Amino acid sequence: MLLLRRCERRTRKGDDHDMIKERSEDGVPQRPPSLRGQRLCVLCGSSRGRNPDYAQTAKKLGRTLAERGIGIVYGGADAGLMGVLADAATAAGGEVIGVITPDLAARVGHRSLRFETVATMHERKRRFADLAAGYIALPGGFGTLDELFEAATWNQLGIHSKPLGLLDVGGYYDGLLAFLRQAQREGFIRREHVDDVLIDDDPARLVDAIAGQRPASIEKRVPAKA
Repeated sequence: MLLLRRCERRTRKGDDHDMIKERSEDGVPQRPPSLRGQRLCVLCGSSRGRNPDYAQTAKKLGRTLAERGIGIVYGGADAGLMGVLADAATAAGGEVIGVITPDLAARVGHRSLRFETVATMHERKRRFADLAAGYIALPGGFGTLDELFEAATWNQLGIHSKPLGLLDVGGYYDGLLAFLRQAQREGFIRREHVDDVLIDDDPARLVDAIAGQRPASIEKRVPAKA
């Protein structure tokens, strides 16, 4: 599991998982906290993308969350990675809640799932935050990035404090991570806000990391006035 500050130095699978294990005083690795009974908001594309690994990873994430007793909140569509994720989770007995606007529900709403209808896209993102304990972003486009950055901004401003992870399939988010580091170097984003973002290419490891993540304190997010 890699924090964003370590994204430039990737390790072999298995080695990086050891990096996030907390140890007790006697040095014995501890299991990460459980998210069982809670929900994660999964952000992802309404297209499948060109790489078949995107859909395979979405399916694996859906199953992983269901098997761990973690519910999913997502955008409510049956298309693309959104549909793959939802179908995999429900097939494994998981809870899936879609949040969608009426116009999108009429066009791409998933008819086999429970979903909530909200009036606007702004309300949709607010409802994501209300229902979920944290966020995972699979590959996606403008909508995924909008939702991802709003969640990160709310952490920065102290509106909420929710762990945020990128499921980086095939290096999909490499360019985004490079941009965030550039923004940090140029003084537009503080390092601790960038470091709050978790990244891994394995769903199980990313979920473990999210369960144990504590975003930066509000004191670090919003500097006090002189």
